[in-house]
Parts: sequence; C-alpha cells; structure tokens
Amino acid sequence: MTTRSTCISRRQTLRTLTALMGTSAVPWALAQDAYPSKSIRFIVPFPPGSGAELAARFMGQKLSELTGQPVVVEPRGGGNGFIGVQAVLSAPRDGYTLFAGSNSTMATNVALFKKLPYDPVVDLVPISLFIRSPIVLIVPANSPYKTLREFIAAAKLEPGKFSIGSGSAGYQMMGAMFAEKAGLELLPIPYKSSPDTVKAVLSGEVSIGVADVTSALPLVQSTRVRALASATDKRLPGTPDVPTAREEGLADFTPATWNGIMAPAGVPKPIIDKLSDLFARILASPEAAEFYAKQNVEPLPSGQEAMRKFQREEIERWKRIAVTTKIEQQ
Repeated sequence: MTTRSTCISRRQTLRTLTALMGTSAVPWALAQDAYPSKSIRFIVPFPPGSGAELAARFMGQKLSELTGQPVVVEPRGGGNGFIGVQAVLSAPRDGYTLFAGSNSTMATNVALFKKLPYDPVVDLVPISLFIRSPIVLIVPANSPYKTLREFIAAAKLEPGKFSIGSGSAGYQMMGAMFAEKAGLELLPIPYKSSPDTVKAVLSGEVSIGVADVTSALPLVQSTRVRALASATDKRLPGTPDVPTAREEGLADFTPATWNGIMAPAGVPKPIIDKLSDLFARILASPEAAEFYAKQNVEPLPSGQEAMRKFQREEIERWKRIAVTTKIEQQ
C-alpha cells in the first residue's frame, strides 16, 4: 500500500531529477518544440539554375508552408563546392543554416581530391535525401552526330581531338566514366556547374557535355541542344525520343546526381529529428510527386539512417570508379 509520505517522497525525487537535468534534457526538448522560430537558410554549393538549387527551392517552399517560417536559399557556387560547405560549417550550430548539397560535395569529392578541407561524413550530419537526377549526354544542335554511336565512332578515329564538358567533381568523374566505357580519349574541360556545361555545349565550346537532366531539359526540349542518350535504364518521360545509353551500345552507364539536406555536426539531435520528420512528410506529398515528374527526377528514400548508408555506399562506389577510370586525384 502506497502511503502519503511515499507519494510526497516520489514527487520530491522527480523534482530533484528535473532540476539536475535542467542543463541538458530540458533545453534539448525545448529546442525541438520551439524550432523553428525564425528563418532557415539553405546553402547550395552551386550557382543558380543547378538541379541542387531547384530541389532546394522546392523543398524550402514546402518546409516554409509546414513551419510558417521563411526558408532562404543561398547559392554559394565555386571552389568545387568548398565555398558552400565552409559557409555552413562556419555558421552557428543551431539548425538555422543547413547544407543543400549533392553527390559531388557529399561523396565524389572524397574520391577526386587528395585532401579535402572538410569530411562529409564527420562534419555533416544527414537529415534527408531528396532526389536522384539522371544524366544526359548532349551535343550542340548543329553537331554532325545524330546518335551516340556516331559520336563514339568519330571520336575513336581521332583520339584527343574531341572535348567533353563537365561541371563539378561528380560530373567530371561521370565524364571520365563515359570515356572509359566507350573506349575514348577525350579532352576534359571542367566547368563550375552543370548549367555552365549546358551553356558551353550550346555555344559549341565543347564537343559533348555531361549534364543532369534538370539543367539540360529546357534546351533539349526546345532543340537548342541535342541529347544523344540518357544514362538511364529506360527512356525519360520528358524526352521519349532520346534513347538510353544502353540502347546506343553503352552498357552499364547509369550514373546520376543526387541531392539531399545535411546539417553541420553539433546541431541538437531533436532538431535533426524534427527536420527529418518534416522532410519525410514533404517527400510523401502529392506536390512532391508532381515535382519529380515535371523535372524527370526520381525520389530517394527519406530518413537519417537511409541517407548515411546511401552516402557511404556512394563514397565507396566512386572510389572504385576513380581507380577503374584512372582518374588522377587533385
């Protein structure tokens, strides 16, 4: 039988424990409940117009609708994504500055650079994946090559004469992967981003370009550039007349970019959990499905653990590709 004195003792014990935990558990809980109480920044490590920025703007808009707080998307292009990463890592670890990155900054940079100024696994905490964006191989509209087979045949006859444009580290490795699988010796021309690569193809600066479908689609559909193939298992809905690389004789060439959101290490776990739950709701919405279809991109699973597992697998995958394609680390 419980006595009155026992109940009082238990209440006193609970008060004491609460007081002792006041410097740790209570603030964490309050941080989660109050978050967000002001605007959130998404730092995108690429110039405006990239697939990463478009995904960030859509996700930011939906997050703002759910939370009632503004979400500001800030493109910080240049330096192979290092500038954007540094902007995030130098910000307060309060959950109000997040990193809207991609495969290059979160994975392929590890394989391409001998020494990174950051560790994408240690310095950044996963929140949620967003999308997977297929790659297309594009040439100028006035190119004499109507198919990928024709381009490969011509490039094999004159090794080193043809150039290939690519954006950040991820695209550069995809370009090297294409050349290796096709048996070509191409002159690599690096650009700051995928939109810059598309512009270079449009102006005829390069013979062929590697770009994500989001950046290339408007010019492909308007016939201002010609897509020779998509690096996909099946033809894309937005470009049904464009064959896959497999159809053009290039088997197992299916690289893609991907985007997601991360936070600098040190942001309270309850805030990370809350953000992860919010993005799960966004990704499961009809509006997200419409966005995927319009951009010809694919949804990726949400969740912190799924993102970390995916990221680690991608890092190891591109390390292997770097060895296979004999890419020299920078």
